[in-house]
Amino acid sequence: MPGTRKLGKPTDQRMAMLRQQVTDFLDSGRMETTVARAKEVGPLAEKMITLGKKNTLASRRQALAFITREDVVTKVFAELAPKYAERNGGYTRVTKIGPRRGDAAEMAVIELV
Repeated sequence: MPGTRKLGKPTDQRMAMLRQQVTDFLDSGRMETTVARAKEVGPLAEKMITLGKKNTLASRRQALAFITREDVVTKVFAELAPKYAERNGGYTRVTKIGPRRGDAAEMAVIELV
């Protein structure tokens, strides 16, 4: 279950948004978003990479249940998981980049280490 931040959305909308952001983040390896969203996306993305490291049928099905695109699941299991095989967690980095021009929301870049 994600952290305690509600991000101004009901549960179903929040989970749909986080699933999509995790999918896009794992696909590109880098994403610019607000600090609060980045802090929510990070642990979820790390959990998907950890599932990829297990590389069982059950873990692949768990990843497919959360990630919205099958090609991204294949990328996680084939490319990202072997890359982080020797690393015990800490696959993401959140870097603050200052306020957004329109509404002064604090922005951050989340990227794979």
